[in-house]
Amino acid sequence: QVQLVESEGGLVQAGGSLRLSCAASGRTFTNYNMGWFRRTPGKEREFVAAISWNAGLTNYADSVKGRFTITRDNAKNTVYLQMDKMKPEDTAVYYCAAAEVGRLPILYRTTNKYASWGQGTQVTVSS
Repeated sequence: QVQLVESEGGLVQAGGSLRLSCAASGRTFTNYNMGWFRRTPGKEREFVAAISWNAGLTNYADSVKGRFTITRDNAKNTVYLQMDKMKPEDTAVYYCAAAEVGRLPILYRTTNKYASWGQGTQVTVSS
């Protein structure tokens, strides 16, 4: 499995921005579609965004569409999540995840489709 390490999160004021990165190692990065998920206390891990291996496809949760942007740099084996216009409800532990590319160009939104996970990083948005 590919190993994933997220950058440090942080504290940001409502309306502010933060960029997370996730560095992959151990496997060929372009064999994986990448996703970001988040978890708040008492809730299941929820889908945030996903990007295909060649960045040709992206998918976003409705709650972040228009505010968050997922990108990847295959030369650096890194996926990013740019978070703008942040809200207090974006406060969560954020995880990056990798799913092996299948035969169909599908970006999955469920955790069981992702075999590799980062350790998670805390993001807090103050009101």
